[in-house]
Amino acid sequence: MSIITPITFYIPCLFGLEGLVGDELRRLHMKNIRVENGHVLCDGKMEDIARLNINLRCGERVLILLNTFFATSFDALFENTKALPWENWVGADGAFPVKGYSLDSALHSVPDCQKIIKKAIATRLAQKFGTDQLPETGAKYQVQFAIMQDRASLLLDTSGAGLHKRGYRAVGVKAPLRETLAAAMVTLSRFRGKDPFCDPFCGSGTIAIEAALIAKNRAPGLDRSFDAQKWKCVPAASWMDAADEAMDKEFDGTYDIWGGDISPKAIEIARGNAEKAGVEDLVRFEVADATKFHRDSTYGQLVTNPPYGERLLEKDEAAELYRAFGQTAAKLPEKWRLYILSSHPEFEKCYGSFAAKKRKLYNGMIKCDLFMYYN
Repeated sequence: MSIITPITFYIPCLFGLEGLVGDELRRLHMKNIRVENGHVLCDGKMEDIARLNINLRCGERVLILLNTFFATSFDALFENTKALPWENWVGADGAFPVKGYSLDSALHSVPDCQKIIKKAIATRLAQKFGTDQLPETGAKYQVQFAIMQDRASLLLDTSGAGLHKRGYRAVGVKAPLRETLAAAMVTLSRFRGKDPFCDPFCGSGTIAIEAALIAKNRAPGLDRSFDAQKWKCVPAASWMDAADEAMDKEFDGTYDIWGGDISPKAIEIARGNAEKAGVEDLVRFEVADATKFHRDSTYGQLVTNPPYGERLLEKDEAAELYRAFGQTAAKLPEKWRLYILSSHPEFEKCYGSFAAKKRKLYNGMIKCDLFMYYN
């Protein structure tokens, strides 16, 4: 197999996090970084497949962009797909499922596009491997396509499960916060481990755990596996090298990271998740009422994701909760910084004061604002 470099990497992310992903790629010394809506592109080499998957905190996946072309007919889609050197990536026994989407394009039937792309890849591989039998019993090479305004992109997914699935949250609570978004919120708060850090609505502990990983500078993907680890075209040693490189950058230290929740069950789950993440000695979780929250420290950072209330009655309950929490938070010393994520349309009114800054983010498909307060 002969892979032409540089490889173009396509990193999808939640809307609002593109700049943070771009910053992560710069810290990893990637080349030709292009920040676009919903994703970030960069150039790299084969060894970077491991480095990106292991190190990225805010990106959702690591995809390889193979080609982009115009296709207004199934013949064009077939021929352009077949022209790509799939044999350089997919092994003779490799499984290559196809999924994707089409928007505002002549080729609007997704099932038909899937069939055409699958057939084109199979035709190419059968010719190159000199066989009519493609058992697809080996490693998985997930093919993705995106067709927008007749422009088709073909990609390979190196990650498998999304990068937000760090491996530590085997059990969650209602409305869990995606790990990538939690890491982004901590990053936006500029927490690096020096200040006291609190989440008074900690739920399953995601924000506090991500804060501990950031304070320790521990790569979030060290304790999980990725599809590309089974690819013959990716040097096996690159995964060990990337893990060693990441672990060499870790810090030792003690940190003041605290999470509280009114639910004893949530605290039990949070402690278990922290143990799975290997940060149980860095985070304290306690049963606590957020409306009675207080801290003795004269400075610190509070990053939290209180209940939203998606239904009408729940929205009223959430409004009351915000009101009580706002009165409590106002009593914190003036050097505290607060970052509160909410989709409630009248959060600031309920909370009792306007944020110094707001940033639009998405928790899955829920449009939210990150309200930033500087006491």
